[in-house]
This record gives sequence, structure tokens and C-alpha cells, in this order.
Amino acid sequence: MKRLRILFVCLGNICRSPAAEAVFRRLVDKAGLSDRIEIDSAGTYGGHAGELPDPRMRAAAFRRGYELTHRARPIREEDFNRFDRILVMDDSNYERVHRLAPSRRHAEKIDRMIAFCKTDRTYVPDPYYEGHEGFELVLDLLEEGCAALLEEVRREL
Repeated sequence: MKRLRILFVCLGNICRSPAAEAVFRRLVDKAGLSDRIEIDSAGTYGGHAGELPDPRMRAAAFRRGYELTHRARPIREEDFNRFDRILVMDDSNYERVHRLAPSRRHAEKIDRMIAFCKTDRTYVPDPYYEGHEGFELVLDLLEEGCAALLEEVRREL
């Protein structure tokens, strides 16, 4: 039985990527695929390592029924061997993760999360310096993108 491992990446691993992890995990659980899909998240900046997600993101996610319990961690070179797909939230993350990739083959695993959303936006914005609406927008984008990602992943399985 084929298994897939998916890693979501943002800057500090305290807003967008742990939210994506929680959103995708719920969809995977509802689809009955949790035994076939491993999900994690990481950041390109390690300064928040060990911390829970930002309290504002946790609150916004909780209002939608998600519990964000992930502890922040930086992306590591071994993640390129461990994960089949690496989804980044913006161009800065894309460039940083791309530079970390140990080979061209590993770099082919990297994709932008926004590619799974039907929007004119070119990235999932960082809500860290935004108000309540910024966190809600991120969750809207992640819910849409994760649903589309799950459909693509189902075809791979």
C-alpha cells in the first residue's frame, strides 16, 4: 500500500504551516486516509523552535474547529528524504527551501500552496502582522487549497 508524506512550510512555523497541517489532517482523517498520509510542518526560520503556534492563529483555527498543537521546528535537510511533497506558503519560503534541497530531484518535491487555490493571489500571506481578518483569510485559502491537494493526493494513492 502506497504512503505519502507531506510537509507544509512557512517562515516561523507558527501561523500558516501549522494551520495547513491541521486543516489537511482533518480532511485526511474524514477521507479515511490517515493510515496512508503522514503530515507535518516546519519553518525556514528556527527562532520559534519548540513554541506552539501563534495564539491568534490558534484562536482563529479553534473557531473553525481546528486545534493547533504542533510545536514549531525548522526544516532540515533530512526532510527532503522523508517527505514526498513540500508545500511552501510564499516565494521567500520557496527560494529558501529550494536552496536547502540537496539535489535537483529533491527540489522537484517543492510546490507552492497557492497553486491549489482558485485565486488571483500569488502566495498565502503571512498574517503575523495583520489583524483578525488576516488569519481568517489564511484559513480560507488553506481550506480551499488543502481540499484541492487532497483530491490530487487521492489520485496518487
